[in-house]
Formats: sequence, structure tokens, C-alpha cells
Amino acid sequence: MTEVKKLFVKTYGCQMNVYDSERMAEALGAKGYVATDVVEEADMVLLNTCHIREKASEKLYSDLGRLRALKVAKPGMKVGVAGCVAQAEGEEILRRSSVVDLVVGPQAYHRLPQMVEAGGRLVDTDFPVEDKFSQLPERKSLRGPTAFLTVQEGCDKFCAFCVVPYTRGSEVSRPVARLLDEARGLVAQGVREITLLGQNVNAYHGDGPGGAWGLARLLRELARIEGLARLRYTTSHPNDMEDDLVAAHGDLPQLMPYLHLPVQSGSDRILKAMNRKHTAEQYLRLIERIRAARPDILLSSDFIVGFPGETDADHQATLDLIRAVGFGAAFSFKYSARPGTPAAEKTPVPADIADARLQELQALITAQQRAVQDTMVGREVQVLYEKPGRREGQMVGKSDHLHAVHVQHPEGRVGQLMQVRITGSSTNSLAAEPLSGPI
Repeated sequence: MTEVKKLFVKTYGCQMNVYDSERMAEALGAKGYVATDVVEEADMVLLNTCHIREKASEKLYSDLGRLRALKVAKPGMKVGVAGCVAQAEGEEILRRSSVVDLVVGPQAYHRLPQMVEAGGRLVDTDFPVEDKFSQLPERKSLRGPTAFLTVQEGCDKFCAFCVVPYTRGSEVSRPVARLLDEARGLVAQGVREITLLGQNVNAYHGDGPGGAWGLARLLRELARIEGLARLRYTTSHPNDMEDDLVAAHGDLPQLMPYLHLPVQSGSDRILKAMNRKHTAEQYLRLIERIRAARPDILLSSDFIVGFPGETDADHQATLDLIRAVGFGAAFSFKYSARPGTPAAEKTPVPADIADARLQELQALITAQQRAVQDTMVGREVQVLYEKPGRREGQMVGKSDHLHAVHVQHPEGRVGQLMQVRITGSSTNSLAAEPLSGPI
């Protein structure tokens, strides 16, 4: 009988890391590990790191420092570091922290069980030839009606600020058949909404019947799965938003009216310096095409403020683009250099100027987001219940447009898709009342 051991996983950063953490837990589950939310109970602690944002390494070493006393108290406990910081720093993590036993990159985590069994202090940051997904066990650790499904990894765009091509590698797409099998398995376990993930998800080109399939064709096939009510995908690049994918937003009821499409800047000069390979005008024309296909679509984006060389005029161009589009949400950040990227060698914008620009941009985005949410009041939408709310008899879920919605519904159950009427709008969520039975 396999010995039961406890695994604590901390996930930093992106949605793909959430997916990867689930898969690593499943792989270790085959070796007798069960999940725990209490780090003090753990026989193994796994930190799945992200390298996108500022001070990623410092956050990791801060957490490792806090684990030191715990490991002294439990000498047999193992500590592993996974993800993009692991890929970027490798052996350096072992040198800097005696707490760490294992370092594994995002393309090699299917080997984690073998590393644990081998013992010793090990590093695996290779980009293996074998398909890691084919080496992982069937997914069984689902906890709700929504799930992520990685369809593509890596990026060939080489934006000047981004470490993804160096930590995740070049673009690789999973075969169609395996994705369909995994999606059907998720639905059989009660999943009603699947979000397709990729560093550049709309560059998907997986092998399928008749040759390579694009993302639009994959979405159309997934939409045929009985019981799968909703589809989403993230994150996309404007240059890979092809006509068939735009058309899918108008053709597929299962494809939700929400699209995250990062632009980063509204200045052509800065976009060129970022190596984005599109202009602000091209982005705006693309938005027109998308809205023509799906008029009610809610758009969100990413913005980097204070990129090296950014002037007041460049910043105003970004604000002009935001006003022209009318985003329902956005993520915005002050530029921080990522070691090894081309932009890291350039002189940054002074911090006080970048801070002021970020505040101005975020105020504009917040106003747009609130205006969009206020227009929802009185409308009927569908909400997929994901969990009970904090209040008695309350359910919480996401609308078609990815708004968080709180519904007062004592009879509600997780996994139900409900027609509701929006009754109120607050800073980051909506309130609603149910209108009918489950859909």
C-alpha cells in the first residue's frame, strides 16, 4: 500500500501556473501525496513561480526564508521550486537556499515524481523531446464547474520586455485528439466551462485530422461536446487574431463574449521599441472587426507604463487608445526590467514619472470598468455558480462577460447555470436575483 504523504502547493502568477500546479499535484498523487492547505502539515512544499512581474525572485527567496524554521522542525520535509523562476535561475536557487531540494522547469515537471524518488538535491530545467502532457496521469483532482486546459505553450514573438520565450521556450501546440479527450474527461467530471490557455493561445496550430488546426477550428469542435456550456481562451496576441477566430465569436454560443487582447501601449513608437509588430491603428481596426462579429463583447487588455523611452506624448497616445476602445477591464503595470530581455539594457523612465502615469491610466480604466458594470444593472444574464458566497443563502459565479456576480439564492448549487437579473453594481462585482431554474 502506498504511503500517504501531504503536499502543499503555492502558485504564483498566471492561470497557466494554476493549471501546471494541478498537474504536478496529480503527478505526485500517483506517488502517494495528497493535497493540504496547511503548510505545517506538509511532507513536501512546492512553490510554482512566475517570472513576469517585478521582484519575482525576491518573493521566492522571502518564502524560502520563512520555510527554513519549518524544515528544521521537520527534517524529512522536501521543498521544491517549479515554474519560470526555476527555469531562469536553476542551480542558483540551490546555491542561494539550502532549504531547496528540487528545482524543476515548466517543461520538465512531468519528471517531478522521479526526482522525488531519486533523492538528493536535483535540478531539471531541460526542454525535453517528449510531450510532457502525454507523461502525466489522467486529471482527477477537480474542485468545481470550471477548469483550465493548456493547449499551447511558449512564444515566438520576442517582445522586448518579456521573458516567456526564454523560460517557456518556443511555441508548441498540443495535438487536437489529446485536447478533445481531456476536455471530454473534464465535462464527464462535472465541468461546464473550460478556459483554453496559452502564452500565445491564438497562435495554436495543433496536429489534427487533415493537418494543422487553428484555434477557431478547435473551439468549434469543443463546442460540440455535450454538456460543455461555456468556452473562453487567454492570452492572445493581436497579430494572430485571424478572420476565422473573429468569426467564431459571432458563430459559437458557447464562446463567451469576453476577450483579453493585450496591446501594451497606444504609441506606435513605443510599440516598435517593444517589438510588438503592430500599430495602434491596426489594433483599433481589429477591435472594430471583433465588435462587428460580436457587438456585446467585453474587451480587456494589458498596459505597460513607463517603458524605456516613453514620453508624455507616448503616454497620451495610450490614454487616447483606451478612450477609443472603451475597455471593460485591464491589467496595467509600471515597467520593470526582466534580466536577459532586450529592454533590460535601456534606461528606464524615472520612477516618479512612471508612477504618475500609471495612476492616471488606472483611473481612466477604473472609470471605464465602472461605467460598463453600471450599464449591466437591469439586464438579464447567465451566471455559472462557482461557490457559496459569504452571506447566508448567497451564491457567487461569473457572468458571460466574466463579471463576478453575487446572487441571493438559498436553493442555488455549485455548477448550476442560472438566468439572473442584475440588481446592483459595486467596485469589482455585480449583485443579482435569480429568474428561473437551472439552464
